[in-house]
Parts: sequence; structure tokens; C-alpha cells
Amino acid sequence: MIESKNRAIIFDMDGTLVDSSLVLTNAINYVRERLNLPPLSKEVVIENINTLNSNFAKFFYNLERIEPIHEKWFKEYYINFSKDELKLYSGVEEMLKSLKRDYKLAIATNSYRDSTFKTLESLDILDYFDEVVSFDDVKEPKPSAKMLYEVLNRFNLKSKDAIFIGDSKRDEVASKRANIEFIKVAFNSSLNGSVTKPSNLRLKIEEYFCIIQ
Repeated sequence: MIESKNRAIIFDMDGTLVDSSLVLTNAINYVRERLNLPPLSKEVVIENINTLNSNFAKFFYNLERIEPIHEKWFKEYYINFSKDELKLYSGVEEMLKSLKRDYKLAIATNSYRDSTFKTLESLDILDYFDEVVSFDDVKEPKPSAKMLYEVLNRFNLKSKDAIFIGDSKRDEVASKRANIEFIKVAFNSSLNGSVTKPSNLRLKIEEYFCIIQ
């Protein structure tokens, strides 16, 4: 049997571990204000962030492409206000602490690297992760599989030795393209219905790894 430390649990960040909907919306509207565009609601922002083929430059900023100045404005708001506008979903830290004992943990996020580390540091969960791969590291965000392949390369693991955990269709498609088992989660306790919670995610992970050994 392969030791569990030779297995990796890869997490999406925004909407999976962290409720970043407020700071993302406000950062996007901060950029829009400088482009003389009206603000968007949080619901519209999050829906389009999670839409598989959404063109962020066109939809959010009415631009052909996002330039460095627009990234600078976005990061400016995010870095300054993330501590007040971010929230860790209930039960997540306890779950990470439990998994950390037996598995390698990683983040694979479409967020900018600066924003990612600011988020993880603000919520005091950075030390749980052995690797963090962001948009800046691959320049081809999910649903591309490149981010997940980068994590596997850093760990020197194969696809069968990892599980990817996320909340969106982008995550699911990236996982399928990388041939990595995908578990969709909804850690937001306000959601109704049958959803995976942090407290029972470990069981799902162990069940899968037991099957493939």
C-alpha cells in the first residue's frame, strides 16, 4: 500500500475554502469605476467568474484584454481590503489540520499570486499548504489542466495519486482534462441540499484512494 504522504489533495481557493465573493466584487468594481463603468452586483460577478467560457476582460471591463494597469488596480483594492472582506468557511481549518497529517496539500487557483498569498496569510492557513499554484505561475487558468499538472510536477506524483476539490464547472473540467479525481464541494453552510461538508470530506478522499490502490 502506498503511504498517504505520497498522495496529494489539491484545493481550489475562492468559493471552495474561502468566501471571497465580497472582496472580488469590490475589487472588480474598483477597476470598473476607474474605467467609468457602473458597478456590478455580487451575484452577477460570482456567476460570471464561475461561467466556463466567460471572457473576463470583455464582461467585467468591456476591454479586449486586461492590461497590467487593470491588474494593478485590482490588486491594489484586494491587498488593502482582503483582511476585512474575506471569510474562511466553517470547518475548513479543522479539515486542513486533519488532512495535513497524512497528505500533501496544495492550492490551484485562478487568482493572482499576490492576492492568493494575501488571502492565505490573512486567514492564517498558508502553512497548511506544501505548494501554491496561481494564475501567474501558468498564465493559462482553469479550465486548462496546466495548473493541476504543475502541482503534480512539483510533487513528482501521477494523476492517480491526487484528488482535486473545487466548487465550479471550471474546476471540474480542469480536473477531467488532467485525469484527476474531482470532488465538488459547497462548504457554505447557507446552501441547502445534499452537499459535502468539511467534516465528511476526509471519508470521501479515503474511499477514493482505497479504490485506486
